[in-house]
Amino acid sequence: MPELTHFNRSGKARMVDVGGKDVTKRVAVARGTVKMQPETLRLIKEGGHKKGDVLAVAQVAGIMGAKRTPEIIPMCHPIFITGVDLSFEIDEEASAVHIQAEVRTQGQTGVEMEALTAVSTAALTIYDMCKAVDRGMEITDICLLKKSGGKSGTYLREGYTES
Repeated sequence: MPELTHFNRSGKARMVDVGGKDVTKRVAVARGTVKMQPETLRLIKEGGHKKGDVLAVAQVAGIMGAKRTPEIIPMCHPIFITGVDLSFEIDEEASAVHIQAEVRTQGQTGVEMEALTAVSTAALTIYDMCKAVDRGMEITDICLLKKSGGKSGTYLREGYTES
């Protein structure tokens, strides 16, 4: 089993030194879901929410979240993100919005945390904008689907297929 890298020999937290790593193209894809009442989903889908276009605001929030990840995750390196893309899928059968984020960089460390933060921030934004009509929303299944680049190569979550 691999070792935890964010601890020094004394067991204290540390930021990993990535200075010796190669600069490579790195990509991470994450997803998550916001489950809600059917009426809440209808408001989002039809743009009938008083606060405006919920998914447009969540899109911008997700991008901002990716860019600010090192400010809220203590051991994350500030990195130059070359691209962030979020997509939303309305799932009427499950009464949910599925969120997917892809983050890209050319660098010495990966962007998994940035992709996960983008999804989390977008999900929290949906919750914030809709909580007045549905406090029972549930944010679920936030996970990494793919990471590529770097020494460890490519990781694909079981069952994930790229479209």
